[in-house]
Amino acid sequence: MKHSRQPSGQGAAALAFPELTPVEPSARRARGHPLGESSEIRVRPKGLPKPGRQPDSKIRGHLRASVLSFTNMHEYGELLVNYLRARHEVFIERLKWNVPETEGMEFDQYDTPMCRWAIVHEYGEVLAGVRMMPTTAKCGIYTYMLRDAQRGLLEGIPNDVLFFEAPVENRVWEASRLFITDAVPAHRRHVVQAMLMEQMSSIALQNGATHVIGIVPAVFSRWLRRLGLDAVPVGPRFQIDGTSSQAALFAASQMVLN
Repeated sequence: MKHSRQPSGQGAAALAFPELTPVEPSARRARGHPLGESSEIRVRPKGLPKPGRQPDSKIRGHLRASVLSFTNMHEYGELLVNYLRARHEVFIERLKWNVPETEGMEFDQYDTPMCRWAIVHEYGEVLAGVRMMPTTAKCGIYTYMLRDAQRGLLEGIPNDVLFFEAPVENRVWEASRLFITDAVPAHRRHVVQAMLMEQMSSIALQNGATHVIGIVPAVFSRWLRRLGLDAVPVGPRFQIDGTSSQAALFAASQMVLN
């Protein structure tokens, strides 16, 4: 992957996430970390959807959301293989990323027993997915994507990807490789997005985390608006092989939509 930098600071954050309110640069310098002296990550939620709202059954169809790990992948047949093939289709074939691949599957050093894969699927066809990893993870020289980028271990991501030192805390999990395939028609995308966000939240909360951090495409801001959610941009905007991206921080509890 190749990356290029765009102007950092609040201006770049506003360009990528115009509806968000980033942390003031002076406050970042004073605290040096979003946890601050009070050890509280500040996320500014906007109005959440009304409790109990359910998608139209015709739109939802037979969509399913599953969380896979090394210990349960055998219960889902070819679902994990199909998920890695969907990642290949999205990140290598469509976005032209230069990342590892084999037999039509995309993978990297973070697909380990420490991660979880949230997958939205229908009749075995993978429609969306995201990989979740604890920020306390460590395997050889690698930890998790954002931190390793900051440590200069990843050629495709700038080492100033965050405004602060990457957290290593049980209460923060990382989301990466988030995608929705082109097979999802426009009238179903909202439902698929909502299911994926709920699975992200569920994984974090079930593992004792309160927040999710990750690199997201700039288009992700539109997802948040549609779902009534919010996030804080926590790094400057940059390009990954032509895709405008930025690190963002989410409160796990606000992603529970039902």
